[in-house]
Amino acid sequence: MNDVIQEWIAKSDGDFNTAEREMVARPPNYDAVCFHCQQCIEKLLKGILIARGVSPPKLHDLVELNRLLVSSEKSWNWPDEDMRLLTHAAVSFRYPGEFAGAEEAQAALNVCGKLRRRLMSLLHHS
Repeated sequence: MNDVIQEWIAKSDGDFNTAEREMVARPPNYDAVCFHCQQCIEKLLKGILIARGVSPPKLHDLVELNRLLVSSEKSWNWPDEDMRLLTHAAVSFRYPGEFAGAEEAQAALNVCGKLRRRLMSLLHHS
């Protein structure tokens, strides 16, 4: 695994650790949990794409990044609904007018954790 891919993984790990830490902070920032969950998965997807020789586009849409991974890794399959949940959570709660609650943040963290484990397994078996 080259240095660039390792850096993507390290950045992803930082986002995951921040999301977990923020979930139990007092008071918690649920918006930040959602944002960092999306960032964690975005960075892992981009790192895996790079590992497979695909130059990831500069976008934040996890559904699109997931489609690119499906195209380069035929064994990969993950529901678009989860990708939409994380993308929506990261974007919607970053600006005034909408706020994440404990339920949204926990859902994002749960999806992120499961998806992260599966992506890391995929990365280490390439």
